[in-house]
Order: sequence, then C-alpha cells, then structure tokens
Amino acid sequence: MPRYFTEEHEWIDVDGDVATVGITDFAQGQLGDIVFVEVPDTGAELTAGGDAAVVESVKAASDVYAPVDGTVTEGNGQLEEDPALVNSDPEGEGWFFRMTLGDKSQLDGLMDAKAYKAFCDAL
Repeated sequence: MPRYFTEEHEWIDVDGDVATVGITDFAQGQLGDIVFVEVPDTGAELTAGGDAAVVESVKAASDVYAPVDGTVTEGNGQLEEDPALVNSDPEGEGWFFRMTLGDKSQLDGLMDAKAYKAFCDAL
C-alpha cells in the first residue's frame, strides 16, 4: 500500500480508491501531548488543502488538512476516547479518517517517504 506525505505533515495510505489519513510522527512531536481530536463526519466532502480535522495539544490547536479531494467514509472514533493514540502511534492506530479518493491524479503532487524525510530535515 503506497504512502504519501504533505508539506503540512499529513500522511495518506492508498488502497485502491480508499485512503487512510493521519498526521506524521514529526507533526505529533512538534505538537506535544495530544489532548483532543475532532475528526470529520462520515459523508463530509473534502477538498485538497481544505480543513478536515482538528487536533489540540497542550501547546496548540492545529488543523489537519485533506491531502486530496474525496468523501469521508469513516472517522477514527478511538481518538475521541484516547486522543493520546496520536502520540503513541501517529502513523498507525492514531489515524484520523478514511475517505474515497475523488481524483487519484492529485496523489502525484504529494511526497514519498524519501522526499518527506528530506523536507523535514531541511526544516
């Protein structure tokens, strides 16, 4: 399953026409201890670069953006009960939402793991 990254530190795993989206380990490290997560509602129409979710930490609140256009099929309900999952497993069980892809060609504008690492190293 290919994984892509955005300059806003979201990751997206793609399996056919379905994608799982979360924030990267780098992002959760910058935010610190996560205390609240708001995921999008099922059926929400998302636009690439638009607000999709909210994450709050002891340091700051931050928006999570949609990496591509699509429709939300599921929000990670576990995050309401245990927002710290974003800290303990940001690129696994701490995912934010799943969506159907509206335009797969938008994936071409995202980074692969090597490019994302270089991007973070330059920050």
